[in-house]
Amino acid sequence: MIEEIILSYLPPPFDSRYIVAAIIFIVFLALSKLFLYIVEKIILAMTAKTKTKLDDMLIKRTQAPISWLLIFIGIKIAFEYLAFSGGWVSVVGTGIMSAIYLAVGFVILAVVLTLIDFWSVMFAKKTKSTIDDALVPLFRTTTKVIVIIMLVIMVLDLWGVNVTGLLAGVGIAGLALGFAVKDTLANIFGGVSLILDKTFNVGDKVELADGTIGVIKDVGIRATRIKTYDNEVIIVPNGNMATMRIKNFHQPDVSARVSVAFGVEYGTDPDKVKKLVLAEIKKMKDIMKDPEPFVKFDEMADSALNMKAFFWVDNLEKFYPKKEEATTMIYKLLNKHKIGIPFPQMDVHVKKN
Repeated sequence: MIEEIILSYLPPPFDSRYIVAAIIFIVFLALSKLFLYIVEKIILAMTAKTKTKLDDMLIKRTQAPISWLLIFIGIKIAFEYLAFSGGWVSVVGTGIMSAIYLAVGFVILAVVLTLIDFWSVMFAKKTKSTIDDALVPLFRTTTKVIVIIMLVIMVLDLWGVNVTGLLAGVGIAGLALGFAVKDTLANIFGGVSLILDKTFNVGDKVELADGTIGVIKDVGIRATRIKTYDNEVIIVPNGNMATMRIKNFHQPDVSARVSVAFGVEYGTDPDKVKKLVLAEIKKMKDIMKDPEPFVKFDEMADSALNMKAFFWVDNLEKFYPKKEEATTMIYKLLNKHKIGIPFPQMDVHVKKN
């Protein structure tokens, strides 16, 4: 079609096929340069005014491969118009089509990688872990390798190479590689599931299934680091973290209930003790008024009447300081009111024959 338009404007002897082919190539070369000019001067100026940077990133990364695609299309049309004969024509034609395939592939690759980069920035803003710092480059590289392999296979198919055997070999190699790195992959996907499920965030206080209590310091690509209150760092593979039972003290919120157990001697009025202790707890500063504190008579044990005082704090950082404050206060209060605090004792009866 384009060659017919060009021929209609060319008088003899300029209507030779070589001149027409050259003009076809020049037209597409000019279209390529015009495309780049429009992108730089008009389109990027328009996208700069939008709220998102995604359109700017997409245009900047795809303009070069698209301009090359236009040039290769021009070469293909010009070469086909020349209508050469001979065995070499097929080779050159296949080479030109290979270049077009690669140009299209690089456009697709640029779009996919741009979307990954844009998503990774948005995702990183929502997480405090470093897993995204390691996972995104890995995912980006994997995607690039997959797209390039697909392009190579398509180009080889153009050249008549039997890709079935090649695909079978790639599949076997992938299976062997999967078995070799299955533990690593389990840890990677375990870390991803921890982040996506929002099991915990950096800074959360957690208790593991084995009773270990600490604060999440980092969620990496392979393992999670937990700092205990003994100033030890526990490193747990993400695969284990994703399957074990974990108590997160920060969920559903950071408030926590504090309980203080104490005992008084038999013969003491439990209602009096409950009233005294509750009145003093309500005077404590930096504790929550809702839910209200309360004291309950827990059990009649072997040596004492066991009781528990309960109150809430709005932050886990206050848990241990307030528990110590309440424990000290209850001990002094009982001594002040001459209420006995028994110690474990046992009566032994010796029977004589």
